[in-house]
Amino acid sequence: MHEEIQAYAKRLKLSWVREHYQEIQADTQEEFLLRLFEKEIEQREERKINLLLTAATLPKASGKPFDWKDVRMGAGLDQETLYHGRFIDCQENVIFYGSVGAGKTYLATLIGLNVIQSQKKHVKFYTVASLVNELLDANDKGTLSKMFKKIEKLDLLILDELGYIPLHKQGAELLFQVISLCYERRSIIITTNLQFGEWNHVFGDPILTEAVVDRLIHHSHLVLFDGESHRLKESMAFQPT
Repeated sequence: MHEEIQAYAKRLKLSWVREHYQEIQADTQEEFLLRLFEKEIEQREERKINLLLTAATLPKASGKPFDWKDVRMGAGLDQETLYHGRFIDCQENVIFYGSVGAGKTYLATLIGLNVIQSQKKHVKFYTVASLVNELLDANDKGTLSKMFKKIEKLDLLILDELGYIPLHKQGAELLFQVISLCYERRSIIITTNLQFGEWNHVFGDPILTEAVVDRLIHHSHLVLFDGESHRLKESMAFQPT
């Protein structure tokens, strides 16, 4: 009997049931079935979230609560809307602007974690440099369309550190294709230490830069990080006196 139950559970892809059905304690058949289905669904939900977290390649979060005191947002956006990713359902973009170490990447990571765990959103994190390198590599291998299809399945694309490294012409054009692919279809969070007027230093072409900015700022929110570098303050706190 035990082997038959396991065999049927395997055919039905009920992995928790197959291994743990004997652990269920219940007073009635209905309660037994209810507990059985609850546990199977719990395991499937947990497995899905773990797969989404793995695919997202988010930076490791320290677990510290985010300090909002130096963050400024315009009308139409507040802490709760931002943190819970409600802008994603409207296919809106968010641009984090501020100095190095001010917490832009950390907040973007926390938002990504939250929308995966609470809403099972499809998220992907890249530094701009790593994305461009992958795009160039895919272009050379003839797999660019495959990479674009993966991006099309995302709910949120996080592009970190725009402005740290100038892009070559082909890399800038491929990044523009990604931004155009996401335009009004999925949300992007961009972290940058450059004002819009300085983005030409990254893309190297004023027409391309204008096209990128035009697509990003349409349906977007600007979030300003006014604080000093958290990493600098933490390192200073450990300096011997």
